[in-house]
Amino acid sequence: MDNFVVSARKYRPQTFDTVVGQGHITTTLKNAIKNGQLAHAFLFCGPRGVGKTTCARILAKTINCENLQPNGEACDQCPSCKSFNEGISLNIHELDAASNNSVDDIRALVEQVRFAPQAGKYKVYIVDEVHMLSSSAFNAFLKTLEEPPSYAIFILATTEKHKILPTILSRCQIFDFKRITNQDTVGHLEQIATKEHIEAEKAALQLIAQKSEGCMRDSLSILDKIVSFTNGAVTYQNTLEHLNILDDEYYFQLLDSLVAQDMASALLLYDQINKKGFEGDIVLNGFAGFIRNLLVCQQPKALELLDVVDAMQVKYKERAGQISASFLVSGLNILNQAEIEYKMARNKRLHVEMALIKLNFLQQAIELSLDESGKVVKKKQIDGPVAYRERKILSMDVASSATGKKTAAPVLNHHANASATGSALYVQPENKTPAATNEQFNANPVVGNLRSSDPISPSEPPASVTSRPVEQKIEGSTGNTLKRPARQNLLDAIKAKVGREYEVREVENPDPLTMEKLKPLWDEFADNLLAQGKHSAANTFNAAKLTIQSEELFQIEVQAVTQKKIIEHEKMMLLDFLQRKFKNRLLTFTLYVPPTAMEVKLPPSSRERFDAMVKKNPALLALKNQLKLNLDY
Repeated sequence: MDNFVVSARKYRPQTFDTVVGQGHITTTLKNAIKNGQLAHAFLFCGPRGVGKTTCARILAKTINCENLQPNGEACDQCPSCKSFNEGISLNIHELDAASNNSVDDIRALVEQVRFAPQAGKYKVYIVDEVHMLSSSAFNAFLKTLEEPPSYAIFILATTEKHKILPTILSRCQIFDFKRITNQDTVGHLEQIATKEHIEAEKAALQLIAQKSEGCMRDSLSILDKIVSFTNGAVTYQNTLEHLNILDDEYYFQLLDSLVAQDMASALLLYDQINKKGFEGDIVLNGFAGFIRNLLVCQQPKALELLDVVDAMQVKYKERAGQISASFLVSGLNILNQAEIEYKMARNKRLHVEMALIKLNFLQQAIELSLDESGKVVKKKQIDGPVAYRERKILSMDVASSATGKKTAAPVLNHHANASATGSALYVQPENKTPAATNEQFNANPVVGNLRSSDPISPSEPPASVTSRPVEQKIEGSTGNTLKRPARQNLLDAIKAKVGREYEVREVENPDPLTMEKLKPLWDEFADNLLAQGKHSAANTFNAAKLTIQSEELFQIEVQAVTQKKIIEHEKMMLLDFLQRKFKNRLLTFTLYVPPTAMEVKLPPSSRERFDAMVKKNPALLALKNQLKLNLDY
């Protein structure tokens, strides 16, 4: 039995012309070879299975060809080409960076670069999956990659360009490979099916191309599996069965049931699909793609985005004309949200059925939102600002006013929309006005100096600040007039509330800062510290030297950094003491330590002493561990 070779290897392109879907890359490389403008380093990046490593091998083979063709292709007849085809060429070195990603592997590669080729013009080094190299390996590769010998060419291939260091990218000529289109994939599969004498329907090949998502290697692997499964006959139905893809006919039936609001038929159809072995996420994802294709069909300019087999395009176009765009967009949103939440759902089946129930009543919701002309009516919005009235709960002071005690009247506010008037209107009765009782408020509720039933104009200007109260007569009243005073500022309101207890008095004549007064006060503060048991702080204050700098500043000179920290610790209490004595809140000081002063070294702790003993005699630590002692440091 002959050894079987998979199609991805058997039909790997050997020349630039046989590379599928990368014409912009192959043309550039052929022109560079013909014109002698080869770079010393290339970076091939793009999705998986699009021909990066294949193009790297073809480039290595072509530049060493002894009989280069006029079109820039290799001859396949010279010794260099034959040795390459047989895999015994000494001028081409491939390194899998996924398994050889250490700095030692790159250093070994750099060592090989020093040796010139024995035959041919160039030594080509192909590094696949280069993004897997470590940072140290990248850095070891930088110098050689920037200035290699004239005979060395590096070709790096990767699927994740963003993981490569910018210093590597700047040293390479970058080629971005694109995904292979479904049309190019189908054409290549047809050629292989013809060569292998495989009966393959075009619809089946289109389905394989959609499933591979632009990866030629995946499409060839799928073709090999289906050929083995069907014994050489590739049809649309057995391809659906093998790839676990739900037929579009189920989606058409499901859509008809949902549009007709036949919930029972929709749920029974999903039960039938579920019994065939299709999970809920496959149904949600497939139905969302189905609705997306219907939405695309409604726009003639977007027909090229339709991703279905040719045999189904006519049916998609006919059905898209019968469904409203609002239903499709809303349904796509429901399916997308259901697919996102599918993994978190505990009852997967119920989760999918809930999404189908929402879609079942979606048409009814859309019909309720249509006007007489059949257009969707948007939610009504408020065109302008709306004024509202607010009455605060009466305070205890107002409630107690009936007893004859002098209390403050309640502050009742009118609020108008700020966007209309630019401000809010605050109405506060004057304290001299007799306060109303609870019965009066309940019988005739008044907001400020207006009745709660009176309309408020949103354009009413705010009350101006004036010293004379404004009188306003209430409509329908007995003739009594309430006075509306001017707006009271915040400071006056606070003074009226707390009285004179917390009144701030400014000092007009502070005492001058003199050494005759400062020194006794300094000694007094030091004595207070001594009385509190702070002996170190008291000694520091007694040893400090004072110097007056200005009317509000004096300097404290100490001889050690630790003394400076002690005074800084007492700074707040010291400043408050001196500012009160001098009646000057601007009084402050600065600390000065001479440059020759050195920080006092504290005695070593118990742990430090033990560590020093262990350093001199390591056996002490071994003894501690053997005895399992827990030392209390």
